[in-house]
Amino acid sequence: MRCLAVCQTELAIRMLDEVLLPNFEIEFLVEGKPLAKRLHDSGLNVSAGDPRRTDTYIKADLSPGTCVVVEDDGRHSLKRILEAIWDAGATLVYVLGVGAAHTRKREEELKAQFPELNYLSLAELFGGPLLTEFSRSLTRLRVQQYQRFFSDADKVVILLHNDPDPDAMASGLALRTVLRRTRQTAVIAALHGVTRPENLRMMSLLDIQIEIISPADLAHFDRVAMVDVQPHYFSGAIDRVDLVIDHHPEQTGYTAVYKDIRADYGSTSTILTEHLRAVDANISERIATAMLYAIKSDTLFFNRHANRVDIEAFSYLYPLADAAMIRKMEGAEITPERLDYVLTARQQGQLQEKVFCAFLGDLPREDFIPYVADFYLQLEDVEWTIIAGIVHDSLVISVRNLGYSRNAGEFVRKYFNAIGSAGGHRSMAKAVVPLRAFRTKFGNLQGEEIRERVLALALEFLHEHQPERKLVKA
Repeated sequence: MRCLAVCQTELAIRMLDEVLLPNFEIEFLVEGKPLAKRLHDSGLNVSAGDPRRTDTYIKADLSPGTCVVVEDDGRHSLKRILEAIWDAGATLVYVLGVGAAHTRKREEELKAQFPELNYLSLAELFGGPLLTEFSRSLTRLRVQQYQRFFSDADKVVILLHNDPDPDAMASGLALRTVLRRTRQTAVIAALHGVTRPENLRMMSLLDIQIEIISPADLAHFDRVAMVDVQPHYFSGAIDRVDLVIDHHPEQTGYTAVYKDIRADYGSTSTILTEHLRAVDANISERIATAMLYAIKSDTLFFNRHANRVDIEAFSYLYPLADAAMIRKMEGAEITPERLDYVLTARQQGQLQEKVFCAFLGDLPREDFIPYVADFYLQLEDVEWTIIAGIVHDSLVISVRNLGYSRNAGEFVRKYFNAIGSAGGHRSMAKAVVPLRAFRTKFGNLQGEEIRERVLALALEFLHEHQPERKLVKA
């Protein structure tokens, strides 16, 4: 995130540089050339210019998404500076009160002239409040922009990935709320429906309706949004999208009018929680329950790819949700069919160098594959699980690891992205490859041969870039 700080003193510059890096790409603007040169020579990104001129900010490539911080020492009028900043197109403007300048009277005086201005004390610069405020302001700006873009559409579709999971379904519900729409004006849809027992139970208990559509049906909608998925997932079948909100690593090869991709978040529902809060949207018990369950499910209750923002979202949603309903949804997790495939993996699998790999054969549904991968990651001496199976003439591969070794997403992208769809995070990833394409590249492999080849690829990947062991003299 970019930040432009208009400062008068070196003290304010040093403090902002200390607090905002590395979270922000920060640039400083000062009026005096000697000060600018001295600070630039010390390694800071500083330029000199007249802060009272609009063209100064235009030359600085100011955009509506740039956070602007203006130092206020209480001795100089900020009126012409703030007018120039707003004339240049800024929308996120903060005045930082320094020393005696931060008084209630000073804040009220400035806000009387500039109602949209945000006033912060020097004390708020430390401990996180400033970063939190900047982040929320940027999120609010993003949400308001796409709200306006979608507001004049008669019919909207919110598209989920195939066999939608709790995070996709909850995110669809949340986005429909952000857009202030109903089931009739914003359809939640997927190209293939829900199959997993716990997800079917979630749909039933929370009355979630997912319409099954084809890529051609998208032409009937005025706006297309995607949540928990990006266009590359559909292998070129969808070439139009207006909004993408996702927590998976960003993919190239498509354009969207608006997108919010946060790969460091544990779930898309966490992102949508921030969107809802940014515009003070009402979060019903039904939606809070769906989102809470989604965060819990996607992060394995914070045991997989979760961070502070996921915990904050969970804490915010918890008092709004129905905990008893979540327990009912979780009750469908273990089924006799899943246990059958756990046993198949035990009989057919192979453990080598702490990597457990198994091929499950032909399966009626792909949810058995990630379930088995998650199950075997719990075993002692297992740090990676790679489970493969054939579903509808495609080889589906689920990868899990403990999160502190090499990146699972990089593994599947390296070996399978060129012949199918592959992606994921450090600790979890997935590849879907047409069986014909897999055999064209790796040979006409059958049964255990598929397991052995996939395991060999995994070990080859894990052996790359391993640090050399240094010999130590006795």
